[in-house]
Amino acid sequence: MIKSKSMFYISLVFLFVAILLNFPFPHSYPFGEVILIAWNIPIRFADGLITVGIVVIFLLIIGLFLLVSSLKKYRGRIGFLVFILIIFTPGFMVNAYQENFATGIYAVSYAAEESECRFEMKSGETVHGECELSFINYSNHDVPFTVEFNEYDDPPMVSLMNNNAPYKITLGANETKRIRLETDIDVSDIQNHVESGEAMGMDIIIRSKGKHRDIGI
Repeated sequence: MIKSKSMFYISLVFLFVAILLNFPFPHSYPFGEVILIAWNIPIRFADGLITVGIVVIFLLIIGLFLLVSSLKKYRGRIGFLVFILIIFTPGFMVNAYQENFATGIYAVSYAAEESECRFEMKSGETVHGECELSFINYSNHDVPFTVEFNEYDDPPMVSLMNNNAPYKITLGANETKRIRLETDIDVSDIQNHVESGEAMGMDIIIRSKGKHRDIGI
C-alpha cells in the first residue's frame, strides 16, 4: 500500500508540525502564535495576513501531497480522511486532555458563547457594568484564579470591567458555574466612552500561580 516509506514518514512530520502549530491550547489562539510571541516575531503581516495560518496551510499542502504521493492506492480517500482528522483532532485532544489529565487553570474551560456583558449609564460620570461568565472545572480539586478582560475594540467597552479587576474566582472540584461580576466605572476621564451596550463571547485572561491563559471564542 505504501510506495515510498521515506516520503510517507516525511509527510507525517509535516502534518504533525502543522497540527502542533495550529493547536488551540493553552490559549484560544494557536500554539504557533505562542512561539512567535516568545521569539518576538510578528504574528501578522503588514497586509493583515496571519503568519501562523500561512505556515500551517503551507505545511498541510506539502504534507498531504507527500502522503498521497507515497501511497500506491486509495490516495484520494486516505488524503481526504487525513484532512478531516487534522481539522477535528486539535479540538478533540484539548477536550480529552482537560477532562482527564489537566490540573489548575489548564483544567478550566470557559464557555464564551454562553457568557455576556451588559453596560448602562448610571449617572453622568458612571457606567454600571455587569458580566456573567460560564466556566467548567474538569479537575478533582478546587481551582482558584483571577479574571481580567481583553478587548480590541475602540471605543472600549468590555475592558471597562477591568476597573475593578482582577476578579477572584474559585471553582469547586468538577463544578460547572456561572459567575456574576459587577462594577461601577468612573468614565469622567475617558473620552468617547460607551453609555450602554451588550457583548457576548468576550475574551478574558485567567491567572493562577504565575500562569495565565488568554481564552475566548
